[in-house]
Amino acid sequence: MTLGLVLTACSPVVDSSSRPDSSGSSRSGVAVPSLSTVTPLADPRAWSGPVDIDLPDPAIRPVVDAPEPELPVRLLDAQGTEVIVRDTSRILALDIYGTLAQTVFELGLGDNVVGRDVSSTFPEISDRPVVTQNGHELSAEAILALDPTVVLSDTSLGPFDVLMQLRDAGVPVVITDSHRGLDNLSSLTQQVADALGVPGAGARLAQRLEQEASLAQEQIAAVAPADLGGRLRTIFLYVRGQAGVYYMFGEDSGADSLIEAAGGYDVAEEIGWDGMKPVNDEGLVAAQPDVVLMMSKGLESVGGVDGLLERFPALASTPAGEQQRIVSMDDDQVLSFGPRTAEVLTALAVALYAPDALTTD
Repeated sequence: MTLGLVLTACSPVVDSSSRPDSSGSSRSGVAVPSLSTVTPLADPRAWSGPVDIDLPDPAIRPVVDAPEPELPVRLLDAQGTEVIVRDTSRILALDIYGTLAQTVFELGLGDNVVGRDVSSTFPEISDRPVVTQNGHELSAEAILALDPTVVLSDTSLGPFDVLMQLRDAGVPVVITDSHRGLDNLSSLTQQVADALGVPGAGARLAQRLEQEASLAQEQIAAVAPADLGGRLRTIFLYVRGQAGVYYMFGEDSGADSLIEAAGGYDVAEEIGWDGMKPVNDEGLVAAQPDVVLMMSKGLESVGGVDGLLERFPALASTPAGEQQRIVSMDDDQVLSFGPRTAEVLTALAVALYAPDALTTD
């Protein structure tokens, strides 16, 4: 079975509606059904061709309507800096995936958000001004122009000096955990909630996210082969062709937990690939992936699948390369975790093990 699909994924129900991207143009594609409604392939390696996944806008479901923050809040942020938050009426929540902003909205404080990063494009925030430039660069001028009363961020955006400049200007800046993974769904959510004076809402949201992720993993376990040897050998490549950046993400990179949670077999431990390192032929040959997971813009930056295989002949000789099994996902979604964790895992698992459930609009 040969695929060449652009997917609009949703969970738990099918939704094939089109939506605008950050530039205002509409996007639509192939809907991905819930795992509970699909039948996995008898042979997980019986498909070929690239698959691109772009989740639809998230459904914002605040755990509390208009919560009353308990202020002031005195806390130590993720870097051990003491921060005092006295006012949450004008919030900025900024990171490379848009996870922090969506978390604020899910906590019920979306009306207090005055700006956004380029990755936050869901309808409820889309009318706020963007305070990042050239993609993911923080702009002190744009941020200060919005007169924020508190800024939540992490180390995924830069330059970091901008955040220090905000502190010097008297703006409370709370640095949260930059790690994204299943292991800190609750703690990251609670960090955001505590900083905004709504710890109770944070506990409720954290519990909901954990429950949704657990349900998704239970459904994935019913779809993915029980034997690890039967699961698709998967690697995560991070590439930016125009900048000459080619990395393979290994253990403790976040990609390893994503692959395993989605039902794939992460080969990083097997080949001793730690962290994020420049990819080389030896690593690709040792990995012998059945499928390659990538960010969509990264794949585009090397000219698509053909360009990727031309750049890495060693990959072309692996099962993934021979069958062109490249699964790409929107850059802002694939490693975001947080409120979108269950959606991301569901979409990836369907793409890996039940691609015949995908139907065109």
